[in-house]
Amino acid sequence: MRRALLLVCLLGPAAQAQLFGSGIVFDPTQSGHALAQIREAEHLYTTANETRDQIIQTYNLARQMAQMPKNFYRRYAADFSHWTTLSAPNNYGNTADWISAANTGSPQLALTGYRQAGIQVTPFPGSAWEALDARSQDAVKAQYATADLTDGLSASSLVTLGQIRSRSQALAQQIGNLESDSYSTDPNQQTEMAVLGKINAASVMQLRSQQDTNQILSESALEQILATKTKADQQKRALNQAIFFHENFRDSITKVTTGMTQSMQSISFAGH
Repeated sequence: MRRALLLVCLLGPAAQAQLFGSGIVFDPTQSGHALAQIREAEHLYTTANETRDQIIQTYNLARQMAQMPKNFYRRYAADFSHWTTLSAPNNYGNTADWISAANTGSPQLALTGYRQAGIQVTPFPGSAWEALDARSQDAVKAQYATADLTDGLSASSLVTLGQIRSRSQALAQQIGNLESDSYSTDPNQQTEMAVLGKINAASVMQLRSQQDTNQILSESALEQILATKTKADQQKRALNQAIFFHENFRDSITKVTTGMTQSMQSISFAGH
């Protein structure tokens, strides 16, 4: 029947409506429109089926990607070293504050603990200080400054390390939570937003850890600067002594030789 209708349509405009029995009228033009609509409907139906298949495939892929295989990533889990509470003997009662500062990062305990556990510099006597010339006073001042800076930097480093240590347990708990959620088989923990949230949390933890590392490196750099200052002070002191000796060599030798001459003359006169 469809082939007959198609043949009639191909006859073109010359074909006219024909009357068949029982009052049925065949119009080629209208039949051609009907066939075009049928073909369009068939095309739409095929396209709809293909679109449906693509949607199903995409959904199945998304569902598969959203589900973590059970115990698949557990093989990659590993334990890492943890910060432990620092301890030390306290035989003479002068290490408790230092240990507490190293565990808590308290600035006050760091100062008192470092002073109790270390040797303190004795103030320079006033009378002896006045007897020194200006150049010797500058050298003594520089040595005292080095000692004071060493104490301050050591106490600051103790505070920094103590604060990092005090936060280590809380940080280890957060890392454990992140690890547990990452390896979880709960579908709610494996959604796209949940995974992105864990990635963001891991990035923040990494930044915090890098910040702690930078603080330690900063303290280490300051210690190197102080060591350089100590070495430079020694070199400068030796250079100043050489210059002083060069400037006062003739006067010193003259005084020595004059004294020796006078002594020899005195001995000679005494012999006569």
